Parts: sequence; structure tokens; C-alpha cells
Amino acid sequence: MSENQKKTASLLSNINPPSELPSFITAVAPPVALQQPVAGDHQSEESPKKGTETDPFIPTTFSPAIPASKDTNYIGQQDPDATSASGTAKISRDFASMVLNPEPLAEALSPITQSGSALFGWMKGAVSHNGILQKVAEKAKNSVDTIVTTLDPQMKEYINSGGDTEVIVASDKDDKVRPIREAFQTVFGKATVIGLPTQAVGIAAQPVGFAAGLKGAEHRINLIRAENPRVDDHLPVVAVENFLVELYPEQWFDAGVIVLFDYAKNILLKTVTQMTPIPLPVVASIQADTSEDYQLKDTGFAVTVGSVMAKNLNTQHTEWHKTYTSVSRSEMILNAAKTIATLYKQAVAEYFASAIGSSASTTE
Repeated sequence: MSENQKKTASLLSNINPPSELPSFITAVAPPVALQQPVAGDHQSEESPKKGTETDPFIPTTFSPAIPASKDTNYIGQQDPDATSASGTAKISRDFASMVLNPEPLAEALSPITQSGSALFGWMKGAVSHNGILQKVAEKAKNSVDTIVTTLDPQMKEYINSGGDTEVIVASDKDDKVRPIREAFQTVFGKATVIGLPTQAVGIAAQPVGFAAGLKGAEHRINLIRAENPRVDDHLPVVAVENFLVELYPEQWFDAGVIVLFDYAKNILLKTVTQMTPIPLPVVASIQADTSEDYQLKDTGFAVTVGSVMAKNLNTQHTEWHKTYTSVSRSEMILNAAKTIATLYKQAVAEYFASAIGSSASTTE
């Protein structure tokens, strides 16, 4: 080796080997013409293979689950080409012809549908008179009724109407009929309460004293039973009559007497509502407006206390109790009517008990 060749070799040995190409730079396969061996070329026949091995693109082919050469008409039948490892032919099942339960349906469900089974025994007990389902239904009905009556309080009288109890009120005024209806429906659960117009005769416009108030209520009951053919002897009649009474010297009170009369059962009940104090000047004004020749002066005054109180309080005639005391007349009648309804319920029970006892003693 000459001197120049040694220098060239030493220079080449100091050059670093080439670095690898970045991963995002892909090798490009040389043209087909370049891959063919040229006469006189010392490359071996393995060079194209090496170029193929360095190609990062791997060709993919679609491999279907069922080869195209396989005839799909044999699905559900015996495949003549399919054999198991043991050499026996594989037999696929025809699901359309399979029978899931060869037993009759009635026999298959007999443990459930039998009347003595635990499931249907529970259901029978649940729907019985005091069963769970009946209690749930009653609770649901009560909840619905509560919602309806809360949204529309006037629906309460229609929902609770009916039953075996029917009561006639000797008045068509709403502040009398409505509280009496509510009282009887509260006590009896269901009750039909109807108000009919009537007017007490032979009593002053403003009764004075307990006796005058009671007489006015009795007159209303007798008049409605005599004039209305619908009110027979088996229907109880309730009447309300407000009166003025001097309980203490120069201390007057307004109150209402409530009377229930059931002619067929011979039941007569009485009670008095809450009392409202009346100012002495109002009573003096009523006395002054009653003339000396007033025909019914022995039973009271010619002018009602309600008309004077409503005028002084600048309110309606039926609202003066609430404006004056914050307690309406309907509330006072409601509380007293609940007492009447409860006493009447007890009296009816005693009447039927005594009737059964007397009939039993007669048969003996």
C-alpha cells in the first residue's frame, strides 16, 4: 500500500458511521427495474428479498369467517366436509324444529295455578275483606279524596254523600246547611244532607231568651214536615235558630240553638252554639226600634242583631260574627252540629239495640 492510500484509509476510519433514519421517514422500495440483476453485477439474488424485509408496510388480506369456497346451503344440516378430530362428521342443530318443553302448558304451570299453592293462597288472602290489597286500595282512595277536596273543597260534600244516613236541614242558607252536612259526614262517614227553605212563624224576628230560640227551631221543624211531602217520619230534621239572651245584668250574648227531631225513632236532641258578646248600645238600639204594639214582642225584638252589627262593622249580614270575633257563624254551628251528630248516632244504635232485644223477648 502506498503512502497516499494509507492517508486515505486513515481519513475514512475517522468518519462516524451514518445514523439511523427517523421513524417517520419510510424506506422507499427501489424501482422494479433497479431490482433486476444486471449482467456483471456482483449482487446476489438475495438482494431483492432483503429489500422486501426492510419494507415497513405489511400487506393485509381479508379472511372471512366462512370461506368463499364453502357452500352455506349446508348450514343447519350435516356438513359433509366438516369432520371432528375423531373423524366423525359434525352435526349442527336445526333450532327451528327444536321443542323447548314437550310437556303440556297446563302441566308445566300446575304448581303455580293450583288453588292451594302458596302464591295463590297469598293472593286470595290479600284480596279478602281485611286483606292487604283492600287496605292499600282504601288508603289510595282516601289519598285521592284528600287531594280532590284540598283542590276543590266543594267536592267533599259529593264524595261523602250517600250511605244509610239522610238528614233534612230546615233552611236553605249555606252558612247553616254546609256545616251541618260536614258534621254528619264527619261522624257517619257518609251522609246525605239536604237543605229546604222554611221560616219560623209566630216568633219575633229576633228571638230573645232560650225558650224563644227553642220555640223558633221547633216551629221550623214542624213547618217543613207539614209542607214538604218528601220529608216523611223516618227522616231526621235539624233546625238552627239564633237568639239573644241576657245572661248577666246588662250583658247580652248572641247564640244559636240546634235541634234534631227524628219522629220515627222518637229522638229529640238539643244543643247550643258558642256565644258571642253583644255591645250594650247595639241591644239598646234594637229595643228602641221595636214598637210597643209589635205583635210578637213577647218573644223578642222586631229588628235582628245581625242587621245592626253588620251595619256598624260595614260587613255582610252573614259575616259579622267573623269580623267581630274572628270566628264565623259556620264554625260555631259546625262544632255544635258535631255534638248533635254524635249524640244522634249513639241514640240510633241504642234504638236498634232495644228493638232487637224486644223482638227477641217477644219470640221467646
